[in-house]
Amino acid sequence: MTSPDAHVVIVGAGHAGGTLAALLRQYGYAGPVTLVGEEPIPPYQRPPLSKAWLKGEADAESLALKPLEFYAENRIDFRPSVRAERIDRDRKALVLSDGTTLAYDILVLATGARAIRLPIPGADLEGILELRTAADAEALKAALGPGRTMAVVGGGYIGLEAAASARALGAEAIVLEREPRILARVAGEVLSNFFRTLHEGHGVRFLTGASVTGFRGEGGKVTGVELADGRVIDCDLALVGVGAVPNQELAQAAGLAVNRGVVVDLEARTSDPSIFAIGDVTLRPMPIYGRDFRMESVPNALEQAKQAACAITGRPAPAGETPWQWSDQYDIKLQIAGYNFDSDQTLVRGDPASGRFAIFHLKGDQVQAVEAINSPPEFMMGRQLIGSRRPVDKQRLADPSVSMKEVAAA
Repeated sequence: MTSPDAHVVIVGAGHAGGTLAALLRQYGYAGPVTLVGEEPIPPYQRPPLSKAWLKGEADAESLALKPLEFYAENRIDFRPSVRAERIDRDRKALVLSDGTTLAYDILVLATGARAIRLPIPGADLEGILELRTAADAEALKAALGPGRTMAVVGGGYIGLEAAASARALGAEAIVLEREPRILARVAGEVLSNFFRTLHEGHGVRFLTGASVTGFRGEGGKVTGVELADGRVIDCDLALVGVGAVPNQELAQAAGLAVNRGVVVDLEARTSDPSIFAIGDVTLRPMPIYGRDFRMESVPNALEQAKQAACAITGRPAPAGETPWQWSDQYDIKLQIAGYNFDSDQTLVRGDPASGRFAIFHLKGDQVQAVEAINSPPEFMMGRQLIGSRRPVDKQRLADPSVSMKEVAAA
């Protein structure tokens, strides 16, 4: 357990860092807590950026994890608009971009991840956007509207959610995906085909097998996307959503163990016992799969914030979890539990044409992952089956007339 007067410094005021600061106080930690964030606003929910924010249904205040006054009232020294430049592990000090130095007893890195930028001609033109922050979402919202055409480079969940929001705002959207199908890296063909049909029904256009080689512009503004086959796709703006990389440079420069993310244990502790790391930046153990991997999701940020808060305050570690995430597109809610590791069979429960179905990925008779479309029971019971590692009767699982409670109890 940490000394009761130890100074906890949290670098990164996103979902993970903001949650940890609040949890420390909730768990009774009375020592000094400092929260350092690059953005000018307090921690907020990021998933609505591609949906409610773009459509004008949410803003920084409504999405804030806690109101600004919460931090002062709970003696959390919140420092916005400042960046951590260097960690001096010998002196246990953090050098900030405003020239100040913070001494720490416990340091927590919650530096997140950043969008991958394409190293191609024209990538610096005005109107080429990404979507990771509130400022990004505000710029994208300002650029959308009737008569505008948005090219989405990358057919992943963020790009599809943004395309749905663009259509809701009256803009045209065309998705350019390098792979033969959308969601190729994160979902199977059944789900890919379902979402493509859904979006095409709302007027979104798709080009698959389309490798982007450059951007064209006039007067410094983007006017088109160049493809490897010579085609040019005209657009008024382009959203690049081809994945993210962890912001691990601060940790790496300090000599911490990194491997496609900052390496941590089940307490979220790094190779330096005085330094923790949480959220999108980490490569973390997932015992139910017997492997380490990096997750980019709000539930993971919350889970690791709990792990670190428990370790710092001496509370028992939280129970092991089953990872999950979600995506909202139009009136469709996709809920995903687990990860499709090492599966050897896929079962579809229900009819995709009905808009209510679930896809189960199995390894032998164990559920590895479930993707549920408008099907909360399949998601919830599937998540339990993944966590418990109990064998399942595949014939009953594939039969929608057998309730998921019955399947899980068998």
